[in-house]
Amino acid sequence: MRRGPGDPAFRTTPDGTVWRASRTPEGPGTLRLTGSPATIEAHAWGPGAQWLLDALPALLGAYDDPAAFTPRHRLVHTAHRRHPGLRLTRTGLVLEALVPSVLEQKVTTAEAYRAWRLLLHQHGEAAPGPAGRMRVMPDARGWALIPSWDWHCAGVDNKRASTILRAVRVAARLEALTALAPEEASARLQVLPGIGPWTAAEVLQRSHGAPDAVTVGDLHLPHRIGFALTGERRSDDATMLELLAPYAGQRHRAARLILLNSPSPPRHGPRLAPNPPTPHS
Repeated sequence: MRRGPGDPAFRTTPDGTVWRASRTPEGPGTLRLTGSPATIEAHAWGPGAQWLLDALPALLGAYDDPAAFTPRHRLVHTAHRRHPGLRLTRTGLVLEALVPSVLEQKVTTAEAYRAWRLLLHQHGEAAPGPAGRMRVMPDARGWALIPSWDWHCAGVDNKRASTILRAVRVAARLEALTALAPEEASARLQVLPGIGPWTAAEVLQRSHGAPDAVTVGDLHLPHRIGFALTGERRSDDATMLELLAPYAGQRHRAARLILLNSPSPPRHGPRLAPNPPTPHS
């Protein structure tokens, strides 16, 4: 759920407390989770408080079915054994997952996280309750009213900003996708210009907890999967999908387990250079 270490909508504390600030269908809300893997205590504030509490079982993976997964590689079996409690979360919130996913298109993660942070601080609202300086993302109208200069100052190019603006115009229809199966929801998401398979998968992994929503078109994921399962430093989407084919129906879960238990391939080339930030006037 976290979009970088400075995410204004997500915070953890040294004692293990998790805070989330969300824009629910009932309005802004803040959720605080404490406890242990065996017992979770939840408190919520704001107009969206009850919605967040009602959605809590899905958020914690109560409707996920890890028993449907069978490891097919030794590394995956090891990861599965080391993380027996891993469940895929389901937020039930499409726009909350879509906007930051669009911000992450074709840029470094640092650039995307910076844009999310700046836009929430400037155009979001204070999270309800004792959440400190946390922020709730704007509603659909709030996103639509962001001036072009503020998108520019946040490092968001016109293509990504335009995709977000098209999405918020149909926000109600997007949120209704949570009632659909992931495959159908993915197809409908991709009807919107600027949303392809990569973005749709990133959204459905969070909004639906979709166990088969494998991310294609990612700059690093094929290399991570390929290196973990074959030792080859460079792989492409076709190779990754072939390696994950034994996990049909559970490919996202398999990818998550692989990432939890394998190192990144060694780097032998320059990193993607971030675009220089635009100074505020």
